[in-house]
Amino acid sequence: MSQTNLHELSAAATATAVAAGQVSAVEVAQAHLDRISQTDDQVRAFLHIDADGALAAAKAVDDRKAAGDRLGPLAGVPLAMKDVVVTRGLPTTAGSKILQGWRPPYDATVTRKIREAGMVMLGKTNMDEFAMGSSTENSAYHPTHNPWDLSRVPGGSSGGSSAAVAAFQAPLSIGTDTGGSIRQPAAVTGLVGHKPTYGSVSRRGLIAFSSSLDQAGPFGRTVQDTALLFDAIHGHDPQDSTSIPNTRFEATAAAVEGARAELAGLRVGVVRELTGASGGYQAGVLDSFFKAVEILRGLGAEIVEVGCPSFDYALAAYYLIAPSECSSNLARFDSVRYGLRVGDDGERSLEEVMSLTREQGFGAEVKRRIMIGTYALSSGYYDAYYGQAQKVRTLIARDFDNAFAQADVLISPTSPFVAFGIGERVADPMAMYVNDLCTLPASLAGTPAISVPCGLSDELGPRLPVGLQIMAPALADERCFRVGAAFEAAYNAANGTVLSNIPALGA
Repeated sequence: MSQTNLHELSAAATATAVAAGQVSAVEVAQAHLDRISQTDDQVRAFLHIDADGALAAAKAVDDRKAAGDRLGPLAGVPLAMKDVVVTRGLPTTAGSKILQGWRPPYDATVTRKIREAGMVMLGKTNMDEFAMGSSTENSAYHPTHNPWDLSRVPGGSSGGSSAAVAAFQAPLSIGTDTGGSIRQPAAVTGLVGHKPTYGSVSRRGLIAFSSSLDQAGPFGRTVQDTALLFDAIHGHDPQDSTSIPNTRFEATAAAVEGARAELAGLRVGVVRELTGASGGYQAGVLDSFFKAVEILRGLGAEIVEVGCPSFDYALAAYYLIAPSECSSNLARFDSVRYGLRVGDDGERSLEEVMSLTREQGFGAEVKRRIMIGTYALSSGYYDAYYGQAQKVRTLIARDFDNAFAQADVLISPTSPFVAFGIGERVADPMAMYVNDLCTLPASLAGTPAISVPCGLSDELGPRLPVGLQIMAPALADERCFRVGAAFEAAYNAANGTVLSNIPALGA
């Protein structure tokens, strides 16, 4: 096997090659480290690269194979980890200065499962600070660039994870999705990204932004690769009170079944409120979406239109609920227990030190959301704002129930827009927030959703990827993978893969 193109292999092909002895895990890891070295000065996907740890983990896989041990389905496959997921002994900053240099004493459950699967963690990826943002421009360290066009954003908050996979620096990565932070970056970088059912992947060891919404999930370049990673990380965790007992999915099997490209008898609901009826969607996005609808129809699916009127209020509800929970969660960063400590000169009070630390340690967007959340939770405003937002959340869940009585899955564009320019929306928070317009309902309801590439828009000049969002009922994640794989197979057969159009990077 050629050593020059190992970084281009899918995760499934990489694992097969390692298991068959066609290539060593160390060679695979080194190929991806070389790719990072060649390209990350342009993309800036990583905050920390753990070359020594990656090569040691890869050697352990090779040693197991030499000893005759049976390898798992992802053994030897490299992975990039979002820097909000705790990793023992490695810097974990959540993209914030307030945690700069912190090295956790334990692994998150997701990290532990990645290690147990024999995967090779290459390093920690850049992100919007504490996962607050849609562009990865809110990182305290540097913005990440979209490999499709280095002047554009890779989405957010998991933009480092999406950019690493799109740039062929890693075949897989982990992101987290609070209001769309896996699906939206997947859409604008031409990847597959899955937000699992809330509680199906352990939240233990995720640095919390909004506890009732945060969910870790996988990125991949194919539906099958993404399913393989989901199968590796999901499952009940007794150390996480929000973890769902007795969950076991067969996502990979569903993806393999779906790749036969047959959806006869499946009812697909097009969500009226998420398909541009009220305006604001780019024409190139809608054109790719409605072509995707016709592909699904051609696979035998029955297309129906469904109405979810409460979805129109998802944006307002989310930006009350998430900041309120952020205000509570980020109170722990107080200069006392860990992280940054500013102004401790023996003359200032604890309150003054705490204030100085939080002023210097938090960025503008984090401060904005803390202030919004604290106001919404304050006496006299709780019922008027936070309480009303939770009622809207209930209505959104009911709309999903009604829609799933009419359809097996729901679809929409993943984002109303393709990737926008770096700096283009930084000064306009509301313009930034509407990037999550299509992804917020599934987050608020806790239901699973996947984004699959569905075409390229040339509306803004360069051809930029568009994502198709497929939503399923709670605990029906396998349905996302089955439909996503069927669409992917049909689209690729007719057009070739979206990623085959990505511009070249590196030396």
